[in-house]
Amino acid sequence: MKYIIIGLGNFGASLSQKLSEMGNEVIGVDNNMSRVENIKDKITHAVNLDATDISAVGKLPLKDTDIVIVGIGEDKGANIMATALMKQMRVKRLISRAVSPLQETVLEAMGVDEIIHPEEETAERWAKKLNLIGVIDSFEVTGEYSIVETEIPKEYDGLSLEEIGLKRKYNIIVLTTIKITQEKNSIGSVKNVTQVQEVASAKTILYYGDIMVLYGNNRDIKNLLMAHEKNLSS
Repeated sequence: MKYIIIGLGNFGASLSQKLSEMGNEVIGVDNNMSRVENIKDKITHAVNLDATDISAVGKLPLKDTDIVIVGIGEDKGANIMATALMKQMRVKRLISRAVSPLQETVLEAMGVDEIIHPEEETAERWAKKLNLIGVIDSFEVTGEYSIVETEIPKEYDGLSLEEIGLKRKYNIIVLTTIKITQEKNSIGSVKNVTQVQEVASAKTILYYGDIMVLYGNNRDIKNLLMAHEKNLSS
């Protein structure tokens, strides 16, 4: 995977380094030269430029990048401007950082794919999440086992857990499902609302677009997600 991370403060630098250590190509961007110098030997590339300047941003390989993350935290205006530019450049997947409820509302209105709250979430958790295609959220229970949220694929739509047989095929347990609905926020922009359902059983029916919460060995979870990705591309 190829990432561009804009803003190399504590969170952005840590996330950049962890994603790079996982074998990804990571380009770090910051207008502070000392931050660029501090990380240049730990990631693929580190670039000193102003991410709010459209002519400067145009020099980045945005079309070839899988995910762009705007991690600027201390300057909310620069965060919004850089995010707006990335949206204008039509990057494949855009994730931005919010440090206040109002900022989050603005980012939601702009149609940002995902919003990071680094004061609540660690860079390590986001690195693991981003490194697995199809993962919405996750946390490690032990070194080998995790709980993971992932979208229910189309081939499971309308089927029960008993019919799908995830435990039999992949040795994975579905703990529960999460229903996704939409409502408007305070400025009229549509946002997704999640509602956790009851503990899953063999009779639980899955619906395309909702979320299932999985528990299992990291290896088995990765095999399942890779199978989903293969089905999407075929």
